[in-house]
Amino acid sequence: MSAGCSPASDEPVIVVGSGPAGATAARRLALAGVPVRLLDRAPAFPRNKPCGGGISARATRRFPYLAAALPRIATHSVARLHLEGPEGESTVIESAGPAALMVRRVEFDALLVELAVEAGAELVLGVDIVRATDRDGTVTLTARDGRQFRSAVVVAADGVHSTIARRLGLTRGWPPAAVALDMMEETPRAALRDLDPSTLWVAYGYGAAADGRRARSAPEGYAYVFPKRDHVNIGIGYVLQYYRDHVDAAPYDLQRGFVERLRTRGVVAGESVRGNFTPFLIPVGGPLRRPGSGGVLLAGDAGGFVNAFTAEGIYYAMVSGDLAARTIVDAGRRPRPIGLVSAYAKACDREIGAELRDSVLIQRHLFGDRSRIRAVIEGAHREAAITRMILEFAVGSLSYRQLRRRLLARAPGLAARLAWELVRKKTWPRARAAAIF
Repeated sequence: MSAGCSPASDEPVIVVGSGPAGATAARRLALAGVPVRLLDRAPAFPRNKPCGGGISARATRRFPYLAAALPRIATHSVARLHLEGPEGESTVIESAGPAALMVRRVEFDALLVELAVEAGAELVLGVDIVRATDRDGTVTLTARDGRQFRSAVVVAADGVHSTIARRLGLTRGWPPAAVALDMMEETPRAALRDLDPSTLWVAYGYGAAADGRRARSAPEGYAYVFPKRDHVNIGIGYVLQYYRDHVDAAPYDLQRGFVERLRTRGVVAGESVRGNFTPFLIPVGGPLRRPGSGGVLLAGDAGGFVNAFTAEGIYYAMVSGDLAARTIVDAGRRPRPIGLVSAYAKACDREIGAELRDSVLIQRHLFGDRSRIRAVIEGAHREAAITRMILEFAVGSLSYRQLRRRLLARAPGLAARLAWELVRKKTWPRARAAAIF
């Protein structure tokens, strides 16, 4: 390991991308006394970032400093979930306390960057990385304007289209079956508002094939209404391959039609605003088997750290960024550190690997048969103990390992069905090696 990993070195660790993963990594490194340079292509912060903006409440347990920092921005908590299936079946699940936090990414990302700078990170804006090389223990990053940045260690948190991952040959890009096209708008309540801001509204298996035929499988899509304090996020998402093969409509036509249907049903009031509409891609194929190479660690969307079932990425981005920083700090303190990428991959696997792999299996299992979605919705109240465990996990009082063990103990049939899904669709290798295209 190069001396660049050591907290005693004057050479800064470079973190590329100032979203939740990058800013969290930079803060952790700075607090540990490691010189860190945080690069972002945005010319200034705050900057806009398309995203639903929902975070499971367990984030404040995993990152206690958030509880004190979140009052700086418009944060809205919700305790009720309206869950709907492809045939209109629905249920409302309510927790005793906040289960999810609703934020605007334009504000949340700026807050995390502010916390990183307060901890001692150096922020360099307007840096659009277009080239990356890794030779002789030094990673060289070249910006569009010709500036170069060098370090032995780089945390690449530069998003789903990670330039660094592509330039270093770590991925060739995500295949259409491993990304979701999320089409959403974030609009002020003066123009568009949800009529029940206490409730997170989610439809799973949303939509229909272009030919209108009802299939046994569910549409590989979802829709949502995320209430914010002063805004509302409304969107539709489809697995990109499904969208290309089965959806015969332009993205904004889908969005506008969805808002109209919600208005007719009395879920929202107002009009869709075309200027606030922003489609974007989310990796939903599972985390990369090897999230980096040499002195480069991939975090956040760049490493595929997104829940394939819920499409939540913020929490996992922060966890992966934090674990990347911890791995760098720990490696620098050992006289003979083990491989940086291997140590990082093991840390990610221990904390979030199982739930992210399972999320891929669950997503494909539910999309495979619409009756499975109906069974989940109808069983939400019938299986009150299971629902309560899931809510405990959402707020952070139950770890995923504990949840998984208890769920499989109470519902062995679920374990058998998922095991069969592994064999029948061979999804395990795809989930474990989403980047080996």
